[in-house]
Amino acid sequence: MGYTIKQVSERTNLSAHVLRFYEKEGLLFNINRSKSGIRSYTEDDLEWLGLICCLKNTGMSLKQIKEFVELSAEGRETLKQRCDILIEHKKNVEAQIQEMNKHLEKVSHKIAHYTKQYNEYNHGGSHQNSET
Repeated sequence: MGYTIKQVSERTNLSAHVLRFYEKEGLLFNINRSKSGIRSYTEDDLEWLGLICCLKNTGMSLKQIKEFVELSAEGRETLKQRCDILIEHKKNVEAQIQEMNKHLEKVSHKIAHYTKQYNEYNHGGSHQNSET
């Protein structure tokens, strides 16, 4: 059983416009169509969309995703190249996570700092204004 573009849109939180754009750009290929041209997505198409969204949401450019998709369409001969792309992307994601953890640590430190100041101020402590 196939899925309509509306059903896929609801399942993936991607608009029909984005789905058509991905198809036009070659990120989704061989989407089945009825005789009247209505798209019918398969479970495999949904799986591809999941991977595309994962890669995009973790910072891979659409150009890089398209390259990955094109390599996939070429078959098993490109497995090594695809692994290399994903390994490199994984390194980039790990670096992003490290950077975000540093930012999170700073935000957490500031929350603790301001909470302490607030508690001291409201519980008879000094009413000095120390903002940083």
